[in-house]
Amino acid sequence: MDGLTLRALTDAVGGTALRLRTAPAGPATPVTGVLLHDPHAPLPYAPGALLLAVGVRAAEAGPLVRAAAKAGMTGVVVRGPDGPVDEAESLGVALLTLGEDVPWHQAHLMLASALGAPSAEDGGRADLFALADAIATATGGATAVEDPHQRILAYSTVPGQPVDEDRRQGILGLQVPDGVANADQIRLVHAAPGPLRLPPLTAADLPRLAVAVRAGGETLGSIWVVDGGALAPDAERSLAQGASTAALLLLRARVARGLAHDQDTALVRRLLEGAADLTTAAYRFGGGAVRVAAFVLDSAASVPDAERTRLRLLDVVRLQCEARYGWPACVLLGTVVYALLPAPGERPGEQPGERCGRQPGPSAPSAPSALSAPSEREAVDRRHRRWAEDIVRSAGRALRVPVRAGLGELVPDLGGVADSRADADLVLRLLDDSLPVATVDEVRPRATLLRLSDVMRVRREWRAGAWRLVLAADADHGTDYARTLMAWFDAGCDVTRAARALSVHPNTCRYRLKQVGRQLGIDLADPDERLVLWLQLRVLAG
Repeated sequence: MDGLTLRALTDAVGGTALRLRTAPAGPATPVTGVLLHDPHAPLPYAPGALLLAVGVRAAEAGPLVRAAAKAGMTGVVVRGPDGPVDEAESLGVALLTLGEDVPWHQAHLMLASALGAPSAEDGGRADLFALADAIATATGGATAVEDPHQRILAYSTVPGQPVDEDRRQGILGLQVPDGVANADQIRLVHAAPGPLRLPPLTAADLPRLAVAVRAGGETLGSIWVVDGGALAPDAERSLAQGASTAALLLLRARVARGLAHDQDTALVRRLLEGAADLTTAAYRFGGGAVRVAAFVLDSAASVPDAERTRLRLLDVVRLQCEARYGWPACVLLGTVVYALLPAPGERPGEQPGERCGRQPGPSAPSAPSALSAPSEREAVDRRHRRWAEDIVRSAGRALRVPVRAGLGELVPDLGGVADSRADADLVLRLLDDSLPVATVDEVRPRATLLRLSDVMRVRREWRAGAWRLVLAADADHGTDYARTLMAWFDAGCDVTRAARALSVHPNTCRYRLKQVGRQLGIDLADPDERLVLWLQLRVLAG
């Protein structure tokens, strides 16, 4: 078993149940198992394991930490804040603290369940539905499992059990119907130490038997049983047992989601850097057209805690991506939040045949492209731009700081993500208060010149040339050659129009142009020399 990292494990258990005091080898140290300390037996050699210091005071756990180090273990879990942190650090052993209200046997179950989570990602949802059916059978009432936000995660399908309209609406929308009475009952259930019987909310509803699902003092959700008047005599006991099982399943689901999120974040990062395996990326995110959207905080704004604000911006973008496209393919790199936006009909994470219930293999073909006609491409551009505008507005209000968004080129497949990111980064440099959101096509001329400027500034052969003589003459002798040349170039080499733009007599303009040739040796009659000089003055001197 590869195991989880210390960070993933503590995140999975969550709340105050388990806290990492020190990790000398870093929070990415793997954990492969969990053991209960037996004072009557020697410690086994168990590399990567966590040892639960049952029956040992935290302040007296030094010898146990030393023994764990010899046994190759990753860390030791103690109860209480006064554990041997210094000794653990010197021995290279992680030290974790267990919450005072968490029994050792429950901690062992939670940790063992979390460590089993990687194999539960695919089956976790099915396990919850099976549990709902088992509870419904044992209690005699239709059952639903909810998360803390009243989203319905699973529900029973045992035939013949009575239900009411509240249950039907919840199942249809996978969300508990809103209402003050519903919210009040949910608060009562979350506060109760065990199963709670609740009266019907209306004359048309049925009573409920409900219980909170907890792990380590944290509420993970709740289970609700419809009381149709024929619940089993031991329904409360069955429901309490079901809550213990649900806690383990929800912990596994949390770890699986966390691992999937970490893997997707790493994959998005590699795509943006042009280093991803495209077969893996296409299998995970689907095929077809995609573009990169880049979001930043306004650099001119005063942000007291910029790093925390950027993380909040990432949350906003991720939630909007999930709501709109079904999967939050987002990452924060440096100061920029990047998101992958698929063309409509090419949702990330969905492969051909998935809608029909078939699971694709690693060689599943890409989804058909949405770029079959210019009008369709323009429609995609408009949708993506409106989506970015919505985020800029909502994030600006929530974060109290202006947000900018640049959208790169819509590329045919994931192989072009790095190029689309380069476009988006370029657009960000061109945004201001008057233009907080733009696609690369909207600013194409300015973006092209900006990119050309970047190239010219780092290439010696592009920096060399007559333009430096022009600028030096203006600086040393107070001439106005550079401005005159640019006006002449912009006027299509028409002296009269150039003079009008400069507010001088045409003869003055002619004289200056002749002096450029006589004094600086620049042949303005040569079209190639004119073109290079215009480009250098426009891009490098501008």
